[in-house]
Amino acid sequence: MLAEFVDYYEVLEISPNANRDTIERIFRFFVQRYHPDNQETGDRQRFDIIMEAHQTLADPARRAQYDLQHGNRTIARAKFVDELRDGIRIDDGVELQNKLLSTLWLRCKQSVREPGVGDVELEHLLGCPIEHLEFHLWYLKEKGWIRKTENGLFAITVEGVDQATFQHHGHYVGNSLLTDQTEFANRTRAG
Repeated sequence: MLAEFVDYYEVLEISPNANRDTIERIFRFFVQRYHPDNQETGDRQRFDIIMEAHQTLADPARRAQYDLQHGNRTIARAKFVDELRDGIRIDDGVELQNKLLSTLWLRCKQSVREPGVGDVELEHLLGCPIEHLEFHLWYLKEKGWIRKTENGLFAITVEGVDQATFQHHGHYVGNSLLTDQTEFANRTRAG
């Protein structure tokens, strides 16, 4: 299991641009304050994380490697904040999920033996980069509405077909047999 990312700059309350002298000065201050032997302010857990932060940031090679991860986290956090600021539109996500299901439904209808669609083709068909589709693909897969084929393509499941039909017609049509003439007659009259 991967450990949760810890922002060592926040732990030491310094800027990511801090030089080695600043890191050492702040480190000594926090070590004194949180050392477990300090009866007033000692905190073993905080002390341990400060030691870990210092070991990483004081070593140039480890710091360079850490800074790559930190930079990626900073970019991801900025994107998240931008989306919050711009307003979350869940309806846009639902619409995209419905388009994904419809696309995979149509592909399956065209070729049941080869129902899959790849990342690049999905990007092209939906006019959306795969990075923006990842959440929706994950969601649809977790719901059991889509699956990955043996060759790594996305394909709709039977449950996904039922869901796509429900979204299109406004009523659930799954789990009914075509031989059920009453249901067939009702659908024909209603349709």
